[in-house]
Amino acid sequence: MGTIAASAWIEASAPGRLDVMGGIADYSGSLVLQMPIAQRTKVKVSLRTDYRCKIKSYIGPSEPWTLEFDFRDLLANNHVDYTYAQKYLSQRKQNWAGYIIGCALVLQKEKGVEFKGATFQVHSEVPLGKGVSSSASVEVATMRALAQAFQLSLTHTELPTLAQRVENFVVGAPCGLMDQLACHLGEPGNFLPIVCQPDLVEPLLPIPQGLHFVGIDSGVKHAVSGHQYGNVRSAAFMGYSILASHLGASKRDLEHALHTGERNHLPFRGYLCNISVNEFEATLRHILPGTLSGKEFLEKYVSIDPVTKINPDVTYNVRVCSDHPVYENKRVQDFRSLLDAYPNQAEREQKKTLVALGSLMHAAHESYSRCGLGSDRTDEIVALAKNASGIYGAKITGGGQGGTVCLLTDTAGQQAAKALHQSLCEKYNLQLAWF
Repeated sequence: MGTIAASAWIEASAPGRLDVMGGIADYSGSLVLQMPIAQRTKVKVSLRTDYRCKIKSYIGPSEPWTLEFDFRDLLANNHVDYTYAQKYLSQRKQNWAGYIIGCALVLQKEKGVEFKGATFQVHSEVPLGKGVSSSASVEVATMRALAQAFQLSLTHTELPTLAQRVENFVVGAPCGLMDQLACHLGEPGNFLPIVCQPDLVEPLLPIPQGLHFVGIDSGVKHAVSGHQYGNVRSAAFMGYSILASHLGASKRDLEHALHTGERNHLPFRGYLCNISVNEFEATLRHILPGTLSGKEFLEKYVSIDPVTKINPDVTYNVRVCSDHPVYENKRVQDFRSLLDAYPNQAEREQKKTLVALGSLMHAAHESYSRCGLGSDRTDEIVALAKNASGIYGAKITGGGQGGTVCLLTDTAGQQAAKALHQSLCEKYNLQLAWF
């Protein structure tokens, strides 16, 4: 059980992240490439002994959100029950506080700390709803501060895994682990490569000199908790279960994976992204239905996803949502190989590589749209970027449906990216963020 550090105030921070490649294929086990952004969230924590929780959260220039309550009100019979806590916060329309106080709940349940209240001050430069992991940066910063306060020694992937539990089970948003890992382990000037099975973090990949990856806010708010993101995720897991059953996995096998998290006994070790494109196209893709109702699926199969539920009344686009992670994983692998080769190439070959990198980003963007996670504004930004000299690639990021567009430029193309950003600000009379 953790003990309380003597310091009255503990401060920690974490950056947001820019999803360059991989995005929504994370929950299907893809390789992803993530980079931290300059904007950070800072959290100060002062532990208490009266079970009172006081939260003051400053996000941008607006008035702070404030909340005060008794921590014991979040407990069910003096024990942490994630469902109970989520319902309590939701009924009071205080879901935002779940990202912060959820860290205390998770540490009490998973690590045995004796939490007796705290005062939290949260200052975030990472804007909400822009697809740059504002929620993960809050969770990671808060978890870092609490881990210091309780003198917990957590492994490099344990802290982000605990932070993910906050979002999945206290807030109720079905995010993968990619965001929390990126906010905790990302380093400026580098990509963090993660094989999301679930947390195989590979050595940092330096971004080649002369290449720039920047984010343009579309002005359209994005939320991982939105129903369309959840439906796309559910459809991908439906596709996996259909293929696994076809290959001999029993319902009991799938239920075991769902309840224990163990997947190694399943075909492709439980991840769509372990299917090669060649095998998928030759023998498996035709097995998947184009669409399937939740009711029809539940009559025959079990999803192994612990954070989404199949709705019997919803019709899911199973094939296209299963296509995405298989092809995206290959795109990300090709993207990394091109980046590895770039520094040692002659200038002429580097230009070809830039075009190839851009083509992979454009293909990823189009795949988002086929899944139903595109938006008119992000499509507009990508189309404008394609016609701008010096901008080689553009794609929607993170959970899609708005948020941020990632651009690939060379040094000369930086001005074109800034001009595109300025023109969008003027066209829509908005102060759009730039990452």
